[in-house]
Amino acid sequence: PQAASARTDVRDCSVDPPYLPPTATNTTARLAALRGTMQAHGIHAYIVPSTDAHMSEYIAERDSRLGWLTGFTGSAGTGVVTQDKAALWTDSRYWTQAERQLDCNWELQRTTWIASIGLWILEAVPVGGNISLDPFLFSIDTWNSYSRALHGSGRTLLPIETNLVDQVWGDQRPPPASSEIYSLPPAFTGSSWQEKVAGIRQQMEQHVRRPTAVLLSGLEETAWLFNLRGDDIPYNPVFYAYTLLTNTTISLFVNETRLAAAVRQSLQAGCPGPLCVELREYGQVRTHLRHYAQGNVTVWLGTEYTTYGLYSVIPQEKLLEDSYSPVMMAKAVKNTKEQKLLRAAHVRDAVAVIQYLLWLEKMVPQGQVDEFSGAQHIDMLRQAQEHSRGPSFQSISASG
Repeated sequence: PQAASARTDVRDCSVDPPYLPPTATNTTARLAALRGTMQAHGIHAYIVPSTDAHMSEYIAERDSRLGWLTGFTGSAGTGVVTQDKAALWTDSRYWTQAERQLDCNWELQRTTWIASIGLWILEAVPVGGNISLDPFLFSIDTWNSYSRALHGSGRTLLPIETNLVDQVWGDQRPPPASSEIYSLPPAFTGSSWQEKVAGIRQQMEQHVRRPTAVLLSGLEETAWLFNLRGDDIPYNPVFYAYTLLTNTTISLFVNETRLAAAVRQSLQAGCPGPLCVELREYGQVRTHLRHYAQGNVTVWLGTEYTTYGLYSVIPQEKLLEDSYSPVMMAKAVKNTKEQKLLRAAHVRDAVAVIQYLLWLEKMVPQGQVDEFSGAQHIDMLRQAQEHSRGPSFQSISASG
């Protein structure tokens, strides 16, 4: 019986008709629509990653393009679609899951190396072909890796700013987040946002290259800098935004209708002046950055969180690149107050875990607990603790 159940919960594409488990998604219509769009754009292969425009580890449903296109919902993977083939690359954590969720339109490639994706593309796309991707979904390093993999092969790597998956997804795509962006109470912050801004500007002044601006693309960078929080991504208290901080101005690119009244008041209390936060449309960041980069400026950024789409509008000689922005580095170093808050949070969490262990000792002998109900119970105990804002990831429990 075990062998039989193992067979029925994964796909079998070698039989005719192929066997698909109930967990598999039928992707035939989605792929046909995407291929039609690719043809209209003269594209021979299209690369679909599993991240968003901020290189987030966790993403919102709206950004789950790979998940929608393939049916595969693991947190890491890359899809490539040509006119007659489709393949998904993912790591060993997800191989079984992929075999349960993919239909037979997709080949599963059991690796994540860009070199191997490149080789597959070179075999699938003839010389003279265009390989395309959305430059706002690839980090600078990943873009460069694809560029190297295809270099001198007679194929062109073509960034295209219209996301083809979004085009095909159409009005079925989940809407953008609309919930309120709120301020963290001063009791929970290490310093005011004005002090944080002053600290970053001081680093800019003291840097040997004298950068005139810092660009923030990582969602936690903007959230930390302004002491703001949101819930655009499950398990992560962040919101969609970019920040461009110069020696004299601050631009926050965000959907401003979502800002709580108190937030807007706090950000604009210093207007006009160097501590006045100018609110700009989220979608305007690239245009604004391109315009800014025409001046006599130097833009400091962290390459780990900046997409190639933003990076490519700044001339090379006007760039100051580090792996992480000065904000990400400052955020990593906790001051005395933040350390105290961290310890207090850990004590509250420990109380919940101790309550859980006690509950398990009592309940497990009665045979009433499985891994799922156990996970639900610890979530409930944590939620009951003061100041709880929910777990930081889905509770993972296992036994035996």
